Amino acid sequence: MAGLELLSDQGYRVDGRRAGELRKIQARMGVFSQADGSAYIEQGNTKALAVVYGPHEIRGSRARALPDRALVNCQYSSATFSTGERKRRPHGDRKSCEMGLQLRQTFEAAILTQLHPRSQIDIYVQVLQADGGTYAACVNAATLAVLDAGIPMRDFVCACSAGFVDGTALADLSHVEEAAGGPQLALALLPASGQIALLEMDARLHEDHLERVLEAAAQAARDVHTLLDRVVRQHVREASILLGD
Repeated sequence: MAGLELLSDQGYRVDGRRAGELRKIQARMGVFSQADGSAYIEQGNTKALAVVYGPHEIRGSRARALPDRALVNCQYSSATFSTGERKRRPHGDRKSCEMGLQLRQTFEAAILTQLHPRSQIDIYVQVLQADGGTYAACVNAATLAVLDAGIPMRDFVCACSAGFVDGTALADLSHVEEAAGGPQLALALLPASGQIALLEMDARLHEDHLERVLEAAAQAARDVHTLLDRVVRQHVREASILLGD
């Protein structure tokens, strides 16, 4: 990694993108008929699969039931072949638990849980290939899966990462850009209201630059929303044709 130029003098990144440009996004909904909702997404070379069950009765101890809202349960795992490093525990390690907690916090802010008291909503996300922006891909896949399940939400929740290199804010970081170090930010946004569902930084960044990096992530999340909205509309059209409407 030593000496790698992340941003050229002409403003191009390692993979040829401009500073605020997203990687190519492809997504599908309804990929598993057995689940209440499901979706698959590719953001660049990062690939994630999300499955949703519920709302359903609380499983296990009923003492866990919340009288005024639904319990949101999120579990994250990564395939053993998702990175160059082979992991013995693709599920249940510290990183997986932290990612599951972040996803739960994100979707508690977006799902209208008060409509389903004393019930449970399960969101399972698995990363099949990791090449940067893992959290964002998981959120975006889970959003499509929740919508596919017909669970009411305040809004789409769309996520993207951002970083700061050579005085420039970069959106939607690849693995190469993440591995180079430096300030990195992950943002989950409800685009219609501008409400932030989750914001996390893993390195120090001077406050003079924070607004630029945050706006780069927010604009990228709004761009993601445009793409996901297109996917949802296409899925509804295809479903209508199948139903003969």
